[in-house]
Amino acid sequence: MSTINSVHFLTLFVIVTTSMFTVTMANKDWPSFANFNYTDWWSRFGNHNYQINKTQQESNNIIVGGSQNWHFGYNYSDWAIKNGPFYLNDTLVFKYDAPNATSFPHSVYMYSSWKSFMKCDVKKAKMIANHTQGVGEGFKFVLNKWKPYYFSCGEKNGLHCNIGQMKFSIMPMFRPFWPSSP
Repeated sequence: MSTINSVHFLTLFVIVTTSMFTVTMANKDWPSFANFNYTDWWSRFGNHNYQINKTQQESNNIIVGGSQNWHFGYNYSDWAIKNGPFYLNDTLVFKYDAPNATSFPHSVYMYSSWKSFMKCDVKKAKMIANHTQGVGEGFKFVLNKWKPYYFSCGEKNGLHCNIGQMKFSIMPMFRPFWPSSP
C-alpha cells in the first residue's frame, strides 16, 4: 500500500515539476541546443546588467473569479485554469456580498488534501474567511508556500462546493528570475 502511494507521489511530483519548468521556460528565447555555441556562452548568457522588468518580478493581486467575484454557480476550476499561472507571493482576493435576503452567504475554506477537496468534505477543511470578511475590499490570501492549495465555499455543509462549483485548486510556481527581454 505504501509503495503505491510512493509511486503516485513520485509521479505527481515529476509531472508538477516538469509542468512548472515547461511553463516557466515558454517564450523566453531560449537557444536551440543544436545551434548552441559552447565557446561563446559567457558573452551570450553572462551578466550583462540587464534591467529587471519590475512588472514581471512583483507579486500580483488576483480577484478570484475576476469581475464575477465569489458567488454560487460560477465554475472556479475553469477560471483558475484560464487565469493561471499563479506565482509564489501572489495574493488571491476573495470578494463576495454580505449575506442578505437576495444573496447566499459565502465563506472560504482551505483543504489540506486532494481527497477531502474532491469530496467537498468541509469537516476536514479550515475556514479561512467567514461571511463578512469578503465584503468590501475582500479577503486576501497570500500564496506564500510552494504547495498545492485547495479552496472552496463551505456553506450548506459543502453544497456550494459540490453543486455550486465554488471550488478550485492551484499550484503556485516560482516566478521566472530573468527579464522578459535583454
